[in-house]
Order: sequence, then structure tokens, then C-alpha cells
Amino acid sequence: MKIILAQQNYHVGNFEANTKKILQGIKDAEAQGADLVVFSELCVCGYPPRDFLEFEDFIQQCYTAIDTIKEHTHHIAVLVGGPARNPQQEGKDLFNAAWFLYEGKVKQVIHKTLLPTYDVFDEYRYFEPAYAWNVVPFKGKKLAITICEDIWNLGDNPLYRICPMDQLIEQQPDVMINISASPFDYDAQQKRKEIIRANVLKYKIPMFYSCTVGSQTEVVFDGGSLIIDAQGNIVKEMPYFEEAMDGVVLEDLKAFDGTFTSSDFTPITGLQPEYNIDRIHNALVLGIKDYFGKMGFTKAILGSSGGIDSAVTLALAVEALGKDNVRAVLMPSPYSTEHSVDDAVALSKRLSNPYDIIRINDIYEMFLQTLDPFFMGLPFNVAEENTQSRIRGNLLMALSNKFGYILLNTSNKSELSTGYGTLYGDMAGGLSVLGDVYKMQVYALARYINRNEEIIPVNIIEKAPSAELRPDQKDSDSLPDYAILDTLLYQYIERRQGPREIIAQGFDAALVARTLKMVNSNEYKRNQFCPIIRVSSKAFGVGRRVPIVGKYLS
Repeated sequence: MKIILAQQNYHVGNFEANTKKILQGIKDAEAQGADLVVFSELCVCGYPPRDFLEFEDFIQQCYTAIDTIKEHTHHIAVLVGGPARNPQQEGKDLFNAAWFLYEGKVKQVIHKTLLPTYDVFDEYRYFEPAYAWNVVPFKGKKLAITICEDIWNLGDNPLYRICPMDQLIEQQPDVMINISASPFDYDAQQKRKEIIRANVLKYKIPMFYSCTVGSQTEVVFDGGSLIIDAQGNIVKEMPYFEEAMDGVVLEDLKAFDGTFTSSDFTPITGLQPEYNIDRIHNALVLGIKDYFGKMGFTKAILGSSGGIDSAVTLALAVEALGKDNVRAVLMPSPYSTEHSVDDAVALSKRLSNPYDIIRINDIYEMFLQTLDPFFMGLPFNVAEENTQSRIRGNLLMALSNKFGYILLNTSNKSELSTGYGTLYGDMAGGLSVLGDVYKMQVYALARYINRNEEIIPVNIIEKAPSAELRPDQKDSDSLPDYAILDTLLYQYIERRQGPREIIAQGFDAALVARTLKMVNSNEYKRNQFCPIIRVSSKAFGVGRRVPIVGKYLS
């Protein structure tokens, strides 16, 4: 029996496009002699559908798509993900389901048991957990079919009280098949491999693991679907960040012979800027490309300051969208250095993207003259600094409105964490490219972009970072050294370490108190921020839910 995995990029709510893609996958699998083709979790509607699941019309369109797909299963079996109605009055109205289709019929519907409610997941909001577990008989084999989280409940501190595979293994299945929508983070690839190996080790049968690819709201799926034999060997590892299709004959996989070995996965416990920087780069490029493509946008605009953040954002956007579709706007103020303008111009010339220079000196002076009677002679402070940033935000949004550009935000995670940004100024945007990337990782991205040739001018990488909103300003005037700050922030945000644990690692107590206060007291700013491309295990946005009005550590 030949099983093929179809790793595809879906669009939430685009039933016509998703169905067309699935049907093409069936056709291609059939041409390759497949007996069964396996798609990914909720592929019919796209993942995550979120509150669309509350609309009956949305669910009906899912069912209509299933009806269309099953008409193409007379000679090949198909496993697709989609919501299924719960016939019982008690409990949620829907299941997260895997539909096994064959001979033009729905042969079996498998329900997801473990419904995650952490980080970006909120499945128990919509779905009822499974209460029955049965293998799927097909061509003389028994298939143990699970959905994403169902295989993750292993280890010394399981999150759930039940393992679906513990129920299914009693029916002596021949193979495990898991359909998944597992989001990317820069530690995820190895974690997935280890959890799949752990399942194979425990149940001693092969696993086919089909994961989706593509970017949706805030999350990126990197694919990397796997076929692992009963000895824990990776037989097939599909590409990352692109669509693919591959499979094997089940009977050709090695049976368990008691010699299984597995490498232990040790997650990183400290921020390592260069760690998997190639994957972060690829995830950001795919995030930009899919956000624009799926939203029907074609052109981007951004403020180019000659600094590292805007430089990396511009380079990534040009790679994702093409040089002619990204417009850079340089907006020097009285405090901008000429070398910053020169650096920004040099970058756009190397990238061959269109750019403009709009000096804001006169606009800034008009603002100051207008506000002077109301500022009551008070000394220069952040009010005058932020006015420059908001002028730039207004100019960029005016061009965005006039020409249909999407404004790319250039703020990094270090700045967002500490509130080092101006609401309605440099925090404006339709999409945040670097909002889940710490400053030291931004530098690592710049070096990666320059790995073959100098695209980002070396001066941008080497000079001290500055907002250039007052004379001789440096980021270090307001923030600790980024090498220290980023490491501290990582412990608090990604690893959820409290002040005592962080101080115990050797950080200065006063610095810890000051930094955590900055993070928590600036939640109101992040709450008004644009969508962020998630590349870490804990990004700002839907995956991190912290009260705005709270006293803890603030």
C-alpha cells in the first residue's frame, strides 16, 4: 500500500482555491500510484479558522467541499482535515476532524482528542474532544489516525489526561498517520522530530506525519512533513517553507527490531542570535509573501532610515515581493545624520528598489510653531522627539492611501518589549516584519542576508543604533546594551522566568526590575500594534495575553 503525503499551502476561508488544490493533489498522487493521499489538519477551510467556525454558512461550505472531494476518491483513498458537526446536544457543536474518503463515500470521520488552548491555539473554544477511538481498516491494514496535538501528550509532565494512541494501539494498528498544522518557531523542527520519534519508540510502528505549509494570521507553517519507520529512521523529510508531495510503500518500511535509538532534544535555554537564522529568514520571507498574496496586496512601502531594522525589513520585503514592488521613503529630520541618508540610498541602489527622499524639516518646524503657545515654554523632551516620528507615520500612510501600498513596520522585538517606539509614528503599519525578532537577531539576519555579497552596507551593521530624534542620540541612552537586554528579555518572555530566577542567573537586580517594569507597563502600546510574523515560541499578539491594566512587576 503506497501512502503519499501532500504538503500544501492553504488560504483560510478560500474554499474554492483550497478544494482546487486538494483535487490537484489527489490527481498527482493517483498518477504516482498512491493508494492513499494524506493532507493536513483543517485543510478544507485553512488553519486557523478561529471565529469563522461560529458561522453556520462557513461550516456548510466545509461540508460542500468534502462532498466535492469525495467524488474524486473512486480509485484512491483521501484523508483530509475539516470541521465535523457534533450530533449530540451536549458539548461543543463541532469536532476538529479527519475525513477518510474512499469509493466516493465518507468511510470514517476521526475526531481530534487533545485540543490545545495555549499560546496561539484556542481550539477548545470551538471544538469538542473525541470520546471514541477506532482504527480505520483499509486494504488489509489498520490505520491509527490522529490529529496534530494528539501525538504530543508524552513526557514526564503531560498536559492532558489521555493519549489517543494508548486507545488505538490496543486495536493493533499497522501504522500511525498524523495530520497536522504545527506552527513554525526557530526551535520547532527538532521538537517535532523528537516527539514523532518518541511516539514510534512507544508504539513501535511507523508514522506518516503530514504538516501544512504557508503563512496565516500571525503564524507561519514550515511544512517538513515526515515519514519515519518503526526503528525511528527518517525515511522521508519533505522540504521546508514550500509545497511538496512524497510518499513510500508502507510494506517497504522497516519493522521494529528492538534496536531503536533516539537523540535527545535539548531546547535552547538562552537567546542565541545566530541560532537557525536561515529558518527565521525563510519564515519571514514566506510570511511577507503570503500576507500580501492571500490579502490581494501587491506593493509595500516603508520608512528607510539608514538603520539596521529598516535595512533588514527592506531586504526581506524585496526578496519576498520583488524589487519593483517595495518603495522606500527616506524622511530625514534636523537630527538625521547625512551618513544615515547616504546608507539608506546605497541600500536601495543595491536592491534596485524605488526610493524617495522627503525632508521633514519644514513640516517639523510648522508643528513646533503651532504647538509653541501650548507647550508653555517647557524644555525639549519626548514630545518633540515623537512629533518627528508621527510626521513620518503620517507621510507614509498618506502615500499608502494614495497608491494602495501596505506599510511595513520595522520595529524589532527588543523595542516592542520595552516600549521604545512611538504610537502612530514608527509603530504604524499593516504588518510587522521584525516584531518577533530581537535586536541581536536582526544583526544576525543582516549578516545572513550578506552571506554571499554585501547587500546591506557594512556601515549600517557596524554603527551604533540610534533613533536620531535629538542631537547625538543613541539607543544606549535609554536602553541597556542589546546583548544584555535581549538575553534578559528572552528569559522573561520566551521562558517565562520571574525576577528571582533571572537575578539568580547573574543579572543585576536593578536592571531586572527596570526591564520588567518597561515590558509590563508598555502592554497598552503593543495592544494597538499591527500583526506580527511569529518566529519564536512566544510572540507578542494572540499568543501572549497579558492584562493592560495590571500591577504585576510594573
